[in-house]
Amino acid sequence: MGQLLSKGTVPVGVVGIILLLIVPIPTWLLDVLIVLNIAFALLILLTSMFVRKPLDFSVFPSLLLVATLFRLGLNVASTRLVLSEAHAGQVIQAFGEITVSGSLVIGAVIFLILTVIQFVVVTKGAERVAEVGARFTLDAMPGKQMAIDADLNAGLITDTEARERRAAVAAEADFYGAMDGASKFVKGDAIAGVVIIVINFVGGIVIGMLQHGMEVADALETYSLLTIGDGLVTQIAALLMAVSTGMIVTRENAESEMGQAAGRQLLQSRTALIITGCAAIAMGLIPGMPLPAFLAIGAALLVAASRVKVGQAKADAAVEEEARARQTAESASEGPEELMDRMRVHAVEISLAPDIVDLASGGPGDLISRVKALRRKIAVELGFLLPPVRTRDSIELPAQTYAILIAGVEAGRGTVPRGHVLAIGTGLELLPGTAVVDPVFGLEGKWVPAEMSHAADLAGATVIDRASVIITHLSDIVHAQAHRLLSLEDVRQLTEHLKQTSPASVDELTPALLSLAGIQRVLAGLLAERVPINDLARIYEALALRARISTETPGLIEAARTALGPAIAARFAQSGRLRVVMIDPLLEQQMLESMRVVEGQPQIVLTPDATMHVLDAVRRTAAELDEAGTEPVLVCAPSLRQGVRRMIAAQVESLPVLSYDEAASAGYPTDVVGVIRLDQPAIAPGRG
Repeated sequence: MGQLLSKGTVPVGVVGIILLLIVPIPTWLLDVLIVLNIAFALLILLTSMFVRKPLDFSVFPSLLLVATLFRLGLNVASTRLVLSEAHAGQVIQAFGEITVSGSLVIGAVIFLILTVIQFVVVTKGAERVAEVGARFTLDAMPGKQMAIDADLNAGLITDTEARERRAAVAAEADFYGAMDGASKFVKGDAIAGVVIIVINFVGGIVIGMLQHGMEVADALETYSLLTIGDGLVTQIAALLMAVSTGMIVTRENAESEMGQAAGRQLLQSRTALIITGCAAIAMGLIPGMPLPAFLAIGAALLVAASRVKVGQAKADAAVEEEARARQTAESASEGPEELMDRMRVHAVEISLAPDIVDLASGGPGDLISRVKALRRKIAVELGFLLPPVRTRDSIELPAQTYAILIAGVEAGRGTVPRGHVLAIGTGLELLPGTAVVDPVFGLEGKWVPAEMSHAADLAGATVIDRASVIITHLSDIVHAQAHRLLSLEDVRQLTEHLKQTSPASVDELTPALLSLAGIQRVLAGLLAERVPINDLARIYEALALRARISTETPGLIEAARTALGPAIAARFAQSGRLRVVMIDPLLEQQMLESMRVVEGQPQIVLTPDATMHVLDAVRRTAAELDEAGTEPVLVCAPSLRQGVRRMIAAQVESLPVLSYDEAASAGYPTDVVGVIRLDQPAIAPGRG
């Protein structure tokens, strides 16, 4: 039925509307079309009320144009009949007689009131809302796209879900842009209706007197009745369409239709209902007021308030009963095994203050389900299984606070106020809330009330819910602490899984050349430098070759990095080019001469002054390149790489250190964007 309507009826109807502007029609057909016009407008109004979100009625702007053209066609057809025959069908005649009700002045006043309501109030308001909505939606598009990318990077959504959400954002922008233009049709239709009414009234009186020989009084009565009836039947439909436009542009995405949402939200406050009911009864006691009407309304509001109290009491009792049952079950099952589990130090743990434990309620978008998604993402990105993340409440934490623990040691904490969302970006000055600094990216943000999230979104800020804030923080900590989380059991599982697909790589390496503990030290060393270990077969093959010469961990790590060189360099390439910071040859020679092996680890032992100069040069170079929007890598001789990284890791952790071999292995063209010297850093001119 829907395909038939879209493929046949609509195009034929549009052609019919065009013919309606040109070809005269009989009065009976005009009656049918007027009734169809009113029914069509009523159907659109009810549909706009029952949709859950504006995009569910995305065809509305096109229907608005068609309905406007249809009404203008009916205006032309009725004007032709009014002026030529002094009669425009039974519908217009009936509307005119009912509205006039024996008094031409009353009919004219009522008609003018309807016109003012439709044009000044509804149409003007809908036009303004559509215009503001279109502008804010377009301004908020970059922030929404950033939020989608952040969720995708955090593993909260898949690629398919990200594409669907991007398409929804684009569709929303297109819809509000179309509504901004479509609202102009409603305004133009209202203006055209007023002009046509004046033409019918003035032109009808003149034609009635000159062509039909009517007296002035007869012509005035006849054509005023027809004019009011004609204007009324079109203005009613126009008013319905204007209200539909306002309904659509003022709706927000909701999980229920407008009627259900309005009933649930209006009846959510028992105090408001009691005060309103008492106020209604009090107004009825004023002398001259109709007491029965006020008393009935006040009593109805008080009854509704009592029902809200009963419903709230039942909900609270159910929650309390569930908490008691859970506490009883926990007490009954708290045996030795449960106590041992409580004693055990978990690899990763999220502690929540008691007032924010609702984040771990077990719903589809809560903290627990997002942790599962993060574990999948970490497995794909880094190549190892993130241990199960324990989530528990802690009365030791301040209100609204969470803490992330790695092996029982706190690695980070933050606040996530209940009923708020984190808005990051610009345009937050006018929004209420608490200003904070994002714990991961160091960006300025503000915790704003959840009901203000739409306003923050329209202001161009990126809005992040509480669970996403914690997951993003956890992801950053896991990437930084991955080398501490890789256990010997994890290495055993990875080795057994690799043996199923590449048995030769495993048999060649272990246990003859390296033990699982030795492999674990190498893999942890790679993860410490944020090098993924998902290409495990290539790593094992490189270790097997190196272990025949030496089993020292630094040499094994360098051998594995050499095998992964192209993949490592590719992670830092930008637009097919590698931006590198080099070390001055004289300084590099000094570093080579000062290399020492301390407890099996290579270290560069310079004088304290020289070390401070080098670190200061690296910091300033990295800061200048960061301000220029460049993300470089520091390259040096292979024998220096580990020593240089150890020297600068505590000062500039975000600056990767690659050897010449690793930087050249992928074949990317290189741009030298900086040189580290003892005196001062030199930024290469014209590069970046």
